[in-house]
Amino acid sequence: MYKIFKTVDEVAQYTAQRLLDKIQTKPEAVLGLATGGTMEPVYAQLEKGLRQHPMDLSRLTTFNLDEYIGLAPSHPQSYRYYMDQHLFDKLSLAQERVHLPDGMAEDRADACRAYSAAIQALGGLDLQLLGIGSNGHIGFNEPQTSFASRTHVVELSEQTRIDNGRFFADQREVPTHAITLGIQDILEAKDILLVITGRHKADIVAQLYHSGVDEALPASALKQHHNATIVLDSEAAALLPRQEVFNPKASVV
Repeated sequence: MYKIFKTVDEVAQYTAQRLLDKIQTKPEAVLGLATGGTMEPVYAQLEKGLRQHPMDLSRLTTFNLDEYIGLAPSHPQSYRYYMDQHLFDKLSLAQERVHLPDGMAEDRADACRAYSAAIQALGGLDLQLLGIGSNGHIGFNEPQTSFASRTHVVELSEQTRIDNGRFFADQREVPTHAITLGIQDILEAKDILLVITGRHKADIVAQLYHSGVDEALPASALKQHHNATIVLDSEAAALLPRQEVFNPKASVV
């Protein structure tokens, strides 16, 4: 299902409200979280909503999609640092209830197995938040990743490293590997929100729209999910077929 809004702010408001609704209806919810520029306005709206309508977060548990290998949690480009800056510190979430893959683990295979197992032990993810890469990756699951994959180590594609290079002072500093939640882990979430904004994502949105279910386009796995919503702004939806484009507020297609 596609839900298309005119602006980034409307996308962020809708996505944050979905998260708030999940927390309100299930205070012990297990949320799958993502990072990146797309998520910054979402987390800002989530924080705003929780300030206006405080909720008990003491039973909330979160698992992030991925983490770079070789970056300590204190590194400014680590995803743990990102989450602390944009969400965790602002909401004072209990540290024992927030989880990210361990990019510094000595036994990476064991750390990967333990990560998927921890999610399964809690009954799976109630809602998974996703972004998309310009090559169609979700999490760091690059093209040709098995749809049956669990948490695993991935070598980042050159395109992904170029895309993420804008966050680093030097392109050579971009890590070559990461740990990511697997596609099977993602597909087992009860609800999925794939959030895509900006004209630079219009090409991959069009590819996803027209694609069949194909491991060459990891995000196409979501077409197999019973409750996945793709949330777009008008710029990201610019290359969708004319009849799919919305009225000034929003549309579901």
